[in-house]
Amino acid sequence: MTSRAMLSVARQCTNVANKPQFARASTSLLQSRSFGSSVEQVVTATDAFKKSCYLEINFAINEESTVYEAVQQFAAYDIGALVTVDSAGNVAGVISERDYVTKIALLGRNSKDTKIKEISTKASNLITAGPGDSVDLCMSKMLSKDIRHLPLLDADDKVIGMLSIKDLVKTIVQEKEKTIKVLSDFALGKGGHYGSE
Repeated sequence: MTSRAMLSVARQCTNVANKPQFARASTSLLQSRSFGSSVEQVVTATDAFKKSCYLEINFAINEESTVYEAVQQFAAYDIGALVTVDSAGNVAGVISERDYVTKIALLGRNSKDTKIKEISTKASNLITAGPGDSVDLCMSKMLSKDIRHLPLLDADDKVIGMLSIKDLVKTIVQEKEKTIKVLSDFALGKGGHYGSE
């Protein structure tokens, strides 16, 4: 999907919802799909996280750690962002590879001497997702702010996961493939209900 097509989809998501694009989705919003067919079920951020590379790793790092330690985790887990937490375990922000490149490497700073909290995106500026947010809403949030990762927070604002743009794209593609199978089965006379064989 081209970036122009993705932006078009994001605009459709925002227009259909008639809600601020950064607010968490309401239950009624989750029932509508911006670019799905009637045979699709609403796919949530939790569904995408269950398929994420972040599912089985420690995706959090203390904000008092050095940037070098964050880069080591990026390399060890082959990921691009980590949730930063304070000493009490509360979400403090996010640090990404982009932060490293733009705030350390390009400025000639030393990653071993710089604390994560000096360069990370702070919690007050953080765009997040809730477990019940639709994948479409998560994609819209990412595209509108040109970010590639969303922390997944529960109702108490505790971090329960991390989503990457790749997780969302994979989830959308899998759902579209299911829809194509159902429609193909229907066209071939095999039945039109979900899961028909």
